[in-house]
Amino acid sequence: MNDLVDEIKKMNRLLALVLVKDLKTNDKFIALNDAGYQPKEIAEILNTTANTVRVTLSNARKKKK
Repeated sequence: MNDLVDEIKKMNRLLALVLVKDLKTNDKFIALNDAGYQPKEIAEILNTTANTVRVTLSNARKKKK
């Protein structure tokens, strides 16, 4: 069962990377967040930290106002 879960996680990561492949880094964070990914998940997908994702999303929200 763990193998199946691992494979699904890999596929999910690949699909997320395809979704954002042509975007700039900040736009990748926003797109993945809009797609329903949590900061921790986004960080794992894009090889960064969850805190970096949170700060970037927060700054994007502030800039949007």
